[in-house]
Amino acid sequence: MVSVSRESREQTEQRLRAVIAGAELVALDGEWTFQEGPLEELPELTDQVLAVVRDEDSWSWLTRAASVGGDRFALFSFHFPEGLDNSGFVGWLATALKEELGTGVFVVCGQNSRRGGIYDYWG
Repeated sequence: MVSVSRESREQTEQRLRAVIAGAELVALDGEWTFQEGPLEELPELTDQVLAVVRDEDSWSWLTRAASVGGDRFALFSFHFPEGLDNSGFVGWLATALKEELGTGVFVVCGQNSRRGGIYDYWG
């Protein structure tokens, strides 16, 4: 079960600073982009595809950028130590990046039980 902390803003800030200090941060090489396709055609899963998601109409997948076209993103990931309460991390860091750098982000999350559980890819 995901834990949700009941704490003051100052306590949240302190806890999440400890979370980011303890997380494994990796910057991915290259540029990444989203591609789209019809719902009837599953995207091919290769080592160039990082994430796949769908809505009611289409598939979308995050993949290494080709030489031309599309929005391009730099990516980095966080893996968190097991047992560390990282609730609120995405909103906290996204707000800090917006305030400090004026940039928005997108986040794709996954689960790897052998590496502490939930992990995030940020673009």
